[in-house]
Amino acid sequence: MNNNYELYKVFYWAAKTGSLTQAAKALYLTQPSVSHAIKQLEDNFGITLFYRTSKGVDLTHEGAMLYSYIEQSHILISLAEKKMAELKNLESGELKIGGSDSLFKHYLLPFLEEFHKQHPGIGLSLIHGTTPEVITFLKEGRIDLGVVRLPIVDPQLEVREGIQLQDCFVAGSHYANLKDTVLSLDMLLEYPIILFSRNSRARMAVTELFHDYGYELKPEIEVGSVDLLIEFARKGLGISYVTREFVSKELEEGSLFEIRLDVQLPPSKVGLMIMRNMPLSSAANKFMEHMI
Repeated sequence: MNNNYELYKVFYWAAKTGSLTQAAKALYLTQPSVSHAIKQLEDNFGITLFYRTSKGVDLTHEGAMLYSYIEQSHILISLAEKKMAELKNLESGELKIGGSDSLFKHYLLPFLEEFHKQHPGIGLSLIHGTTPEVITFLKEGRIDLGVVRLPIVDPQLEVREGIQLQDCFVAGSHYANLKDTVLSLDMLLEYPIILFSRNSRARMAVTELFHDYGYELKPEIEVGSVDLLIEFARKGLGISYVTREFVSKELEEGSLFEIRLDVQLPPSKVGLMIMRNMPLSSAANKFMEHMI
C-alpha cells in the first residue's frame, strides 16, 4: 500500500495536536482538507484512526500504533533535513583529498589551514599515494579530489592547473667543491644520486629525461619521503633530486645548494583532479574555490 506522504503528515499533526483545526494551521491547509486527508487514509487502511472528543480528536488503539511509527519517521526526516542544511552550510561533513606527502606539506597546507579556520565543522582526511594510486582512489570514490603533478590524460578526469614547480639536484657542504661548477649529465652520474623510492611523477620525469640523453639514471640511495631526500643531501650522503620550492629554506640558509647542469630540467605543474561529470560535495566545491 503506497499512501501519499502528505497524508501521513496530516495524520501526524492531527495526532500530535489533538485538533484538526490546529493541524490545518500547522500545515497551512483548510480544516475540510485535513478532514478529507484523514478519511482518505482511514479508507485506504480500512481502519478508524481517530474518534472525536469534546476537545478535538483522539487516537484509536490502531491510530496510536500507526502514530508510534509515523512519529519516528518524522523525527528521522527532520534530522535528515537538518543534516542536509548543515552540509549545505558547511557546518558538518568531510573532505577527502588524495596526494603525496610533499604536496600536502609544501603546497596544500596553507589552503587546508585557511579552510579549517573558516569551516571547523568539516572533517579533513588526507590520503597519501603516488599519482597512479590517487587516480585509482578518485575513481573508486575514496576521495573527493586529488592533488597531483601534471600532465594527466584521462577522459574520466577533469584537471584544473595550479602552480608551477621546478625540480633540481641539490647537495650539502660535503660537495662544496661543486658550487661553481656546471656539470654535464655524465659528470653528475659520477656522484651518488638519491631519489624518491616510489614511482612519483617527478622521478618518472627525470628518469625519462636522462634516457632521452642516452643515460640510465640509477640511484645509489632510495628514500621514502622528501624530508629524507633533504636530510640525506644535507649530511653529504649524495646528491638529491628534489623540488626547488620545497627546499627554499635550506637553499636560502646555505645548508644546501643547487647543482648547476648544462641541460635545462623541465618544469612541472600541480593540478587539482576530480571526476568528470560527477557532482562534488559542498565541502569539495568550497575547497576548490579556495584553491583556484
